[in-house]
Amino acid sequence: MSGKILVALSGGVDSAVAAALLKQAGHELIGATMQICFAELGVSDKYASHGCYGISKCHDIDDARMVAQHLNIPFYVIDLCSEYKRDVLDEVMSGYAQGRTPNPCIYCNPRIKFGALVESAQKMGLKFEHIATGHYANVEYNAVSGRYLLKKGADVQKDQSYFLSFLNQNQLGMVFFPLGGYSKSQVRRMAYELCLPVSDKPESQDFVSGGYHGLLHGVGQTGPIVDVHGCHVGTHNGIAHYTVGQHKGLNISAREKLYVIKILQETNTVVVGTESDLEQSEMMVRCLNWIAVDGLSSASRAEVKIRSKAELAAATIEPLSDGVRVIFDVTQKRVTPGQAAVFYHGDVVLGAGIIDAMPAES
Repeated sequence: MSGKILVALSGGVDSAVAAALLKQAGHELIGATMQICFAELGVSDKYASHGCYGISKCHDIDDARMVAQHLNIPFYVIDLCSEYKRDVLDEVMSGYAQGRTPNPCIYCNPRIKFGALVESAQKMGLKFEHIATGHYANVEYNAVSGRYLLKKGADVQKDQSYFLSFLNQNQLGMVFFPLGGYSKSQVRRMAYELCLPVSDKPESQDFVSGGYHGLLHGVGQTGPIVDVHGCHVGTHNGIAHYTVGQHKGLNISAREKLYVIKILQETNTVVVGTESDLEQSEMMVRCLNWIAVDGLSSASRAEVKIRSKAELAAATIEPLSDGVRVIFDVTQKRVTPGQAAVFYHGDVVLGAGIIDAMPAES
């Protein structure tokens, strides 16, 4: 790799080590971090329930600045509050209000970290050819297909290809992930050896420090909770506060444990059932982003991840006019509308899309 590199410093250990490795390799770096908060939300303790958005961000910016000073590289704070609100927060809030469960990282990575951050830095007159982050993933160019491939990171537990699956070819052509071949334990050890000022910093745990519910206070109206037979069994306090698979906080007396199995925005209704009612043999996925291929012209086999912590599930993917139908080999639980479905062939990400509320009709 040649040319100057913009390093997105989050204030955490991973991005700090990524920057340090690049500096050791002799690359010329520019450090940058995002200002994304209009208001301070969440808990006030510096590291308690540390999140990507909220009161902890002011501490993160200070930590990122310390890392840049330690590495003796120029550092810029780039104000992306308006862009983040429009392209991430508003999208997430809208999804929850519709009874969906969106993943903020799915919107933030292509639109903000690898989108608005790069564009804003260029408008500021910063000159660079690549952007690097501390993500655990890999990118390589396939000369046969003429496409950049997104691949899993070496650390199975930390692999973040799922969260990067909506990057486009132009973005993948610019990015560099120095930690793709390392494990988290190796990175933490390097942080100590390099005497980085954030070597003891814990990882982020939540989207918003203290939990995302702080963003949803007062959102939605109460409505009925019904069972799979349509019988009224309780009252919810707004569909935005529920997700498929949830069983805590339902306040329902029943002989067996009940779970949210469906959320009906049209009637402001939460449907509950037993754990077996959560099982689905297929799902519909829309808003597709293909990476390794241009698209599908016929049914294809793949492994599918239906949420970030889910195990890969073998499936057949059938192309449709407005998305794909995914037919699982083995039924899956907690197929959640709004979450990303990411398609893999081995370590390679084929593409991704957003899980829809209903499977396609035959």
